[in-house]
Amino acid sequence: MIRVRALLGDGRTSLEVDGHEEHAEAGRVCAAVSAITQTALLGLEQIALQHPDLVSVEITQE
Repeated sequence: MIRVRALLGDGRTSLEVDGHEEHAEAGRVCAAVSAITQTALLGLEQIALQHPDLVSVEITQE
């Protein structure tokens, strides 16, 4: 089961994606969720590089 949690409010958005899916169509659902999530992150990083005075992206790893 893949879980996506979004917290919206007070001018902030928090997004958390976790879990894994191995059943439907040989894991294609898991790959699709990962691809969409990583694409969004890469896009935000590019915006932050273009507008460092307006956007900051911080990536942490457990």
